[in-house]
Amino acid sequence: MTTNTANTANTRNTTVMVTGASGRTGSRVAEALRTAGLGVREATRSRGFDWGDPTTWARALRGCDAAYLMYPTDVGDPAATEGVGTLAREAVGLGVRRLVLLSARGEYQARPTEEALKASGADWTVVRAAWFAQNFSEGPLADGLREGGELVFPAGEVPEPFLDVRDIGEVVAAVLSAGDTYVGRTLELTGPRLLSFREAVAEVAAATGTELTYMPVPARAYGDQLVGFGIPREEAGFLVEVFETLLDGRNAHLTDGVEQVLGRRPRDFADFAREAAAGGAWKA
Repeated sequence: MTTNTANTANTRNTTVMVTGASGRTGSRVAEALRTAGLGVREATRSRGFDWGDPTTWARALRGCDAAYLMYPTDVGDPAATEGVGTLAREAVGLGVRRLVLLSARGEYQARPTEEALKASGADWTVVRAAWFAQNFSEGPLADGLREGGELVFPAGEVPEPFLDVRDIGEVVAAVLSAGDTYVGRTLELTGPRLLSFREAVAEVAAATGTELTYMPVPARAYGDQLVGFGIPREEAGFLVEVFETLLDGRNAHLTDGVEQVLGRRPRDFADFAREAAAGGAWKA
C-alpha cells in the first residue's frame, strides 16, 4: 500500500494510545507506529491505565488522535463489550475519534464487542486476526514446549493460517497512516499458508533441533487443566466455549488482508520459528 504525501504529512503529529503496549500485540503495534513516524502513548497498568477502572481512561486518552484497543482477556468476553463500548464513547467525547480494535477471526463471541465499537460514533476499523504464531513462543503454550517438550491443546488436527503479530503491528500502523481509507472497514488477517498445530510444532522442532510433541485433548478436559493452573472456573468455561467453536475448522482458509494493506505477503510461520529459535525463545 502506498500512502499519499498529504496523509504522510498528517501522521507526523499524530499520537496513538496503545492499550496493552507491553503485551504480545501491543508491543509490536507500538514499534510499528514509531517506525512509521507516529507518536505512541503506552496505556498499561504500569503507566496508570486499567481496563477495570474507567477513571483511568481519560488521562490516557486526552491529547491523543487515535487509539489501538486490545482487551486483555478476550475480545469475546462479555466484559470486553461493555469496556470497549464505554471507552470508545469516552474517546469520541474527548475528540479521539479514530479507533482500531483487535478482534478475533471466526469468533462469534467477539461480534457484540465489534458492534459496541461501531455504535460509539467513532471512526472505526476492526482488525480480525487469525491465531498468532507468537502463541507458540510467548505465554503458556511456549512454557509447555520449553519446559516439557510438549504442546497440550484442544485443537485436534484442524489447520490454521497462523499470523505473525508483527504483521498486525504493521497493518495497524498503515491503517492509521492512511487517512480515511480504512474507516468503517473490517480487515481479516491471516498468514500465508495453513498448518495444523501438529505441523506447527514440527516446524518449531525443526527450527530448534529438539524433539517436541503435540498432544490434542478435548476442550473440556483442557478447561479442567486451566482451572488447575488457577484460572477462575467461569473464565475457563468461557475459553472452553471459544475453543470448541473457534477451532472447528471455520478458519481453515486464507485471506489477502495483509497483502491488501501492506502490499506484500504475510510472514511465513517457518521464518517466525527460525527467528524465534535464534532468539532463544524455546531455551529452558
